[in-house]
Amino acid sequence: MPKGRILIVDDESGIRSTLRQILQDEGYAVEEAESGEEALPLAIHGDHEVILLDVWLPGMDGLQVLAKLKESAVPAEVLVISGHGTIETAVKATRLGAFDFIEKPLSLDRVILTVSNALKKRRLEEKNLILQERMREEITLVGESEAIHKLKDQIRRAAPTAGRVLVYGENGTGKELVARLIHAYSDRNDEPFVEVNCAAIPTELIESELFGHRKGSFTGAIEHKKGKFLQADGGTLFLDEVGDMSLTTQAKVLRVLQEQTFEPVGGTETLRVDVRVLAATNKNLADEIIAGRFRQDLYYRLNVLPITVPPLRARASDIPLLCGYYLTFFARQYGRPPKVLGREATEALLRYPWPGNVRELRNLMEWMVIMVPGSEVGVGDLPIVAGQMPASSQESGLPWTGPLKEARETYEREFIKRALARHGGNVSRTAEELQIERRHLYRRLASLGMQKESDHGHDQ
Repeated sequence: MPKGRILIVDDESGIRSTLRQILQDEGYAVEEAESGEEALPLAIHGDHEVILLDVWLPGMDGLQVLAKLKESAVPAEVLVISGHGTIETAVKATRLGAFDFIEKPLSLDRVILTVSNALKKRRLEEKNLILQERMREEITLVGESEAIHKLKDQIRRAAPTAGRVLVYGENGTGKELVARLIHAYSDRNDEPFVEVNCAAIPTELIESELFGHRKGSFTGAIEHKKGKFLQADGGTLFLDEVGDMSLTTQAKVLRVLQEQTFEPVGGTETLRVDVRVLAATNKNLADEIIAGRFRQDLYYRLNVLPITVPPLRARASDIPLLCGYYLTFFARQYGRPPKVLGREATEALLRYPWPGNVRELRNLMEWMVIMVPGSEVGVGDLPIVAGQMPASSQESGLPWTGPLKEARETYEREFIKRALARHGGNVSRTAEELQIERRHLYRRLASLGMQKESDHGHDQ
């Protein structure tokens, strides 16, 4: 396979022959043209990555050819070469979009180096386009249910404003996706989107993570660090699981929201930022305020535009659409043939209560694309967790009468129990999947009376 595809455009056969020989020796596939008129259709309809283009050509000159290449959106990088080079010509070529300008007589070493650099730039741009396309796919809100239409409308209304948004929802419902969509539809979409998972960062490090620190400000601070607020300057900062933030940090975040200024840990200078803050939580912050774990003044600062993301069980009609979307997405990502769900498999997935919400469904679809050999997924192909799907929510073991607190704890106990089972009782890996700190999971296991259920696993 050639290292790259090159088109040489020069009216001197000797130069074309020399360039062809050295480039082929370097492993490139080479094509030639002796005029601009011959080169244009080759370049427009070909797949060249680099074009070596002489300025002085019979008929249409090189700069005219370059202009037409750019008009036709030919993606190849163009290296302009000339035996009568002037600064004016070089500047004009650069303004027209040339990658570089090389004077004759040609230095073959420089030609090889410049072609290599042009190829690197071209392929970097291709990778960037692919990543952007994947990002656009990954921040698509899939669904046609009434709940999703309402959510989309709230996002469209909130996005163009400067209002702070507090996103509520269970784990796995897509709170981060909502935040990314708000950023994407805002007038800050060309600026950074920076995320901080407040539940995943130890309390003693959260302030350094948010505000940065100065070298020597604490043990382990061996260099200056730029905090998330400064990284997000001009853009959007997303505080995920904001309900897990300590009261001390809450007070400092409140000051930034009020004044848009802060000091790095161990620093004396005051830094000013322009940041739109979005936040998300799976907790009832009103209860957290009563319990003294969340500041009421910070709540009112964040809760300007509240948006609730519905759980998957509340938008069951979207399940077939989500399955189809993720089956296609992962088939394309892994280069696998597309798969479809059989009728019985679809019915089983519709009956399942989805305690892990869309994240659980997404993971299951990825598993199917990788592990199921056939083109159609039958009910027998579903993994153990999905294969034991209850026929109704009543069979899931959830209490349907009694205090809400008891029902919530029963649901949480079952959810954590399944997660532990998937990881053989390993608390570290379970905590990683649940996106919480291991010590928080240990505390929750103890409070739910589940400590013994995790004892058989080993943290590795």
